[in-house]
Amino acid sequence: MKNTIARLAGALLALTLTTSLAAAQTKITVAVGGGACLCYLPTVLAKQLGEYEKAGLNVDLVDLKGGSDALKAVLGGSADVVSGYFDHCVNLAAKKQELQAFVVYDRYPGLVLVVAPSHTADIKSIKDLAGKKVGVSAPGSSTDFFLKYLLKKNGIDPAGTAVIGVGLGATAVAAMEQGQIDAAVMLDPSVTVLKGSHPDLRILSDTRTQKDTLETFGGEYPGGALYSTAAWVAGHEKEVQALTNAMLSTLAWIHSHSPEEIMAKMPEEMVGKNKGLYLAALKNTIPMFSETGKMDPKGADAVLAVFSVGSPEVANAKIDVSKTFTNKFVEQAKKTTGSAK
Repeated sequence: MKNTIARLAGALLALTLTTSLAAAQTKITVAVGGGACLCYLPTVLAKQLGEYEKAGLNVDLVDLKGGSDALKAVLGGSADVVSGYFDHCVNLAAKKQELQAFVVYDRYPGLVLVVAPSHTADIKSIKDLAGKKVGVSAPGSSTDFFLKYLLKKNGIDPAGTAVIGVGLGATAVAAMEQGQIDAAVMLDPSVTVLKGSHPDLRILSDTRTQKDTLETFGGEYPGGALYSTAAWVAGHEKEVQALTNAMLSTLAWIHSHSPEEIMAKMPEEMVGKNKGLYLAALKNTIPMFSETGKMDPKGADAVLAVFSVGSPEVANAKIDVSKTFTNKFVEQAKKTTGSAK
């Protein structure tokens, strides 16, 4: 009888602790602009490592086709935070919509403009894309912005190029191999997967390294970040701090573990069947991940400069880019945990 009572008491205590923990965790929905893309790996890895839970959050990651769809989810109220490219914060500022990034996990955008294998012979430069069909993750996404910037920079009217949404993962690779499009803006692991099957793959522009990013943009250009509306950030500082802490812990984990150890933590469906190619892509991507989580103000200025070239609306909006990001949550994490440099 005593044993039965003890077991019941133990079960009741466990249930109470579990219920208390669940009650203590705040539910947050994060819309991801294409979870299979390695540029978003820190967001997914934080979930795999249990970092959100450690920070007191119950995070639901919603995987969407592209950054523009993730942004729509937050603006429409079905998600709280976007895990997507910072440039949306700048672009929306021109439309008087205030968005604010609070932790940056990509130092470089990692965007790659690739020619479809069947068009290697006839498309040799960006100028050759005039009148062609070019794939992007989704119209209005960062891949689309990047394409328009490159076209404009090379004297091509973006309106003369057909933009087609093909996603970021297997759908983008299939569209390229099946000749549905003539070129595409892609990210890893898709670029490495495609090159694995087509060694002579032609790359017209590459921003996976600091050198290539500087050549393309003239300065560092931040990619993926966690952001939301300025109103949500201001009204949910506890949750924003918790998300920042989780992301900084994840970035520190990435930079203290091997690519093989990182891959082992990722969901099987994201790694795919060809682990060798995924690992190769991951090794290419790791230098892209931030070590500090901070936004470099010069990088934010570079984003504004790029958009001003491709968008008269942005150029004429007199945007105060300093309002599109904040480093205060990263700074606070540094003070309390020493996790940021």
